Order: sequence, then C-alpha cells, then structure tokens
Amino acid sequence: MEIRLLDRSDAESYWNLRLEVLKQNPEAFLTSYEESVKRENAVEQTARNFAAEGNYTFGAFENAELIGVVTLLQEDRVKIRHRANIFAMYVTPKKQGLGVGKALLTAAINQAKEIETIEKINLGVIASNQKAKQLYQKLGFKTFGLEEKALVVDGVYYDDEYMVLHLDRKGILYNE
Repeated sequence: MEIRLLDRSDAESYWNLRLEVLKQNPEAFLTSYEESVKRENAVEQTARNFAAEGNYTFGAFENAELIGVVTLLQEDRVKIRHRANIFAMYVTPKKQGLGVGKALLTAAINQAKEIETIEKINLGVIASNQKAKQLYQKLGFKTFGLEEKALVVDGVYYDDEYMVLHLDRKGILYNE
C-alpha cells in the first residue's frame, strides 16, 4: 500500500471514489450523491482543489487503485489559521479494517505537524459510527461536542460528534 498526496492526475479516481461513498454511506457526508452527480466540471474542480493552498488530500493506493482518501484543510482566515480540519475520510469497504484509515489519518496528522501555524485538528463524525470514532480516539482525538439531529437522510436523523487533536507548535501531541 502506498500513501501519498493526490495531485491533478488523481482527480478522476478521487471523484469516482467520492461518488461511491456518497451512494453507500449517505449519512457520512454533508453532500448528497444526487447533488454531486449534478455538479458541472466536478473532476476539474476536484483537480483545482488538490492544488489549492492549505488543502492536502491524501490517497491510499493498492496496485495503482485508489482505495481510501482523507483531506486536511487548514483554515485560511488570520484568526483561525491555527486550526485545520479533517474532511472526506473514507476507505472502500473491501479494504476497511486493514490499517488503511490509520495510515491515511497518520499522514494527514504528520502534514499538520509540518505546518508551524497549526495547533489543532478538528473533525466531525456521525456519532453512531463507532469504528471511525475508535480510530480517531486511538490517534489521540478527543470529543468536545455533539450536535443532535445534525443531518437528516431519508427521514432519519443523525447526530454529529466533534473531535479535536491538539498539537503544540513543535508538532508534539498534547491533550488537556
């Protein structure tokens, strides 16, 4: 397995994996599959996102096939540039439980450690997604909030749990 930053040439593979997750796990992401397939120039926009400052999307590859992704996005406003967010964490079902998610998330955390201004990483996870929460906790994330009924999918409500990983300026982990 290879973990690396995605670039423009990976945009189509990423977009196909993104559509897979939106179809299979609609509760896990804010965007719906139906909204996504209607987007114009989605692959081109994805390629531009990969090149945007402060946007780091990592991919896990096995035999040149993209099997998992995660995005670390640094906030760009002056007062919150010390924060980054984890978005779009996904591993294709046939590869879950094999350490792919941990490797991806570790790459994102290590990237954040390389950026002097980042002091903490935030993420949101569906509160009922125990496997994801266990992974985040193993890597040091702590829960700091819960939004009840954050999403509604086909009439079913889902709570969103907010988690944080604190870094000091040298990249050494700490949690209070």
